[in-house]
Amino acid sequence: MGNQEDLNDRLYFKQLLAGMDFAESDGVAAQMLNLAYLIGDKQTKQAIIVDPAYDIAGILGVAEADGMEVVGALGTHYHADHVGGSLMGYEVSGVAELLEKRDVPIHIQESEVPWVSRSTGLGPSELVGHSGNDTISVGEVEIELIHTPGHTPGSQCFLVGDKLIAGDTLFLNGCGRTDLPGGDADQLYYSLVDRLAKIPDSTTLYPGHLYSPESSDSMERVRRNNYVFRPTSIEQWRAMFSG
Repeated sequence: MGNQEDLNDRLYFKQLLAGMDFAESDGVAAQMLNLAYLIGDKQTKQAIIVDPAYDIAGILGVAEADGMEVVGALGTHYHADHVGGSLMGYEVSGVAELLEKRDVPIHIQESEVPWVSRSTGLGPSELVGHSGNDTISVGEVEIELIHTPGHTPGSQCFLVGDKLIAGDTLFLNGCGRTDLPGGDADQLYYSLVDRLAKIPDSTTLYPGHLYSPESSDSMERVRRNNYVFRPTSIEQWRAMFSG
């Protein structure tokens, strides 16, 4: 769409903390400290949910209280605490339950589709697969999808204006683990230093969990303070994570 001033006029953006802003009575949600997001266009009154899990009705209620209609969802990756499924024997509601309430597209990175399908029970035809650097729109607000494998094969981040929603690819301190099915430490290194290299320092990082005192920070400070950016080669990265 137009310039940053135009986007700021239209952009609807909310960061929601599980156990506080939704799923208030869910002890597991509160322990996991998941962050979900609403992105929308204030003029068209349309919004999408990023990583709907635990309490679909609660998230929809937040949007509806703001006069926004949910018209889709974005999943950063297949793990149950982000899109629903079994979490260590605890069943988490997610995109499958969202589809029961709203017939909306569920946008996933294409290599993550079979993983999300297994996690949620949805058929591949119920998920919309995307290539890296695809763009989707909600109203007139454009969201760029950035494929950042490593935490999972199809992990993706979402860039909207000067905001980057990073899921479990990158936290303010640390990054997503790579010892779960589909994880790849080398891929995560290249996602951080190559695929996210185009993200300006002035961009604000919004992570998938509240693992630090602050819920967001500039990419400049994250790159300066986060230990995952200390290695300057893949060899140093491997040495750091094998120690």
